Amino acid sequence: MKSKNRRTEEDIVCTDKMMKCCVNKNYQLEEGLSSSTALDICKLSNLVNPPQNVPSSSTYVHNNQPIKYNGKRTITPVDCRYRCWETLMAILVAYSVWVYPFELAFMNKSSPHATLKRLLYISEYIVDAFFSIEIILTFFVAYFDPNTQLLVWDARKIALRYLKTWFLMDIASTVPFGLIVYMCTDRHELGLFYQSVFGMLRFWRLRKVTQLFRRLEKDIRFNYVLIRCIKLVLVTLFFSHIAGCLYYILADTYPHSGKTWIGSVNPNFREGHVLDRYVASIYWSMSTMTSVGYGDVHSMNSREMTFNIVYMMFNLGLNAYLIGNISTLILEGTRTTMDFRNRIQSASEFASRNQLPKSLKEQILTFMCFRFTAENLTQQRIMDELPNPICKSICEHLFLPAVQNVYLFKYISTETLLLLVAKMRAEYIPPGEDVITKYEAPEIIYIIMSGEVEVINCEEGKEQTTKTLVTGDILGEVAAFCGKPQSFTFRAKTMSQLLKLKTSSLNETMQTKPDDHQLILQNIREKEMVDHQMTGLESASNDSKCDIYL
Repeated sequence: MKSKNRRTEEDIVCTDKMMKCCVNKNYQLEEGLSSSTALDICKLSNLVNPPQNVPSSSTYVHNNQPIKYNGKRTITPVDCRYRCWETLMAILVAYSVWVYPFELAFMNKSSPHATLKRLLYISEYIVDAFFSIEIILTFFVAYFDPNTQLLVWDARKIALRYLKTWFLMDIASTVPFGLIVYMCTDRHELGLFYQSVFGMLRFWRLRKVTQLFRRLEKDIRFNYVLIRCIKLVLVTLFFSHIAGCLYYILADTYPHSGKTWIGSVNPNFREGHVLDRYVASIYWSMSTMTSVGYGDVHSMNSREMTFNIVYMMFNLGLNAYLIGNISTLILEGTRTTMDFRNRIQSASEFASRNQLPKSLKEQILTFMCFRFTAENLTQQRIMDELPNPICKSICEHLFLPAVQNVYLFKYISTETLLLLVAKMRAEYIPPGEDVITKYEAPEIIYIIMSGEVEVINCEEGKEQTTKTLVTGDILGEVAAFCGKPQSFTFRAKTMSQLLKLKTSSLNETMQTKPDDHQLILQNIREKEMVDHQMTGLESASNDSKCDIYL
């Protein structure tokens, strides 16, 4: 198979090494941070995963000009301490939205669990105190202006923006209306009523949980599928919890307790333990949501029937959401395997349709299998998304040390090396694959980064291995400089990583660097003289007589 059938892979290192290179050369994460500081996984996560509407670091780069943090009291949005605070707020939100419907259903004035009721109310006020602190902190958190693409540190602008957006709703969801009414009127029932009505504003805080999951889904430290599954499970439990509490409220407030869904089974349900009543409510809620009820619990009055109708209509949308998300996760997990099967099937059909020889068909299928197994080595998409200066820095970091040790580029200037390295690309070659075939046009020069490549002399239909090239060797350069077809076939003996440089790119560079051009030609002559003296190869003698030019 010729080189055009090869799988080209544009990088030879893992993603974290590439990101470390480009970040260390192009960004400063914090003012006063040493440039030699290693980029740990936490900083990398902050860089590639900024929170909503903020940039990735306190030193924001706009038009290649870093804008330093200059606020004395302003909080950096990606500060680890503030991130921990956001996580704590999300946990408190989850507790708050769970407690509110539970209190509304099971902790009413007739509830015998006075101690539990008191503890829940105290914890509720503590949570409100934390959210009061959150409101104050929000006045000092810098934000990202989508219009100017700049990070805003001005305290006045931050305060005005917050006052115009979420401030009123945050205040309304935090003020303990029930406690205020009770202290003003000394009427406990009236305080409970206001607490029940205005307590629904706590659901506004759920945006904190949404933002947390959005951040975790983008965080490379966590498994994306696991985070999505946890999110779907929590959504299911949350709506089941709310529906279960509403089911119990319908039964508890109905005048005839025996004609309710729970009263028909246990007429004295109000005297039971709160945990038993809660479990029964969740049981019926989940049975209705999953449509697997056993008939032991069912609606007994028109209010419950009406609520069941509304709840089941809501479940149609919820089930569609859950099934759609799970299907997407499953398809995403099997997409790679399906693509591999489709490629193998297409290649097999192609070989059969064109009646290719069995050996050639096996080579095609072997290459397709290699392409699948080496898929994780692909970094071309990352390189394509990066700007040219970063790509050049990455190539310099990855390729320059290896290129400097190649005999062809011995003694040439660093400037010329950098120009050549920027034009090089990495390629993976499976064992048994021809890198260069005999009589092929000298279009590309290869440098071996790892692996072994055999030099094969083909005469009268017989192949003879004359030499094995290893890491640091170069192939195809003599034919490229002589301007004649290749004299040998070069075949990968093991899995090999090669750097390829187009002859046209080398030609363009050498035209601007005549001194280095002469050094390269001299290196070729010296190398061929050494090969001729040490190996006595006839091909080396023939190549040394050609007119070397570029």
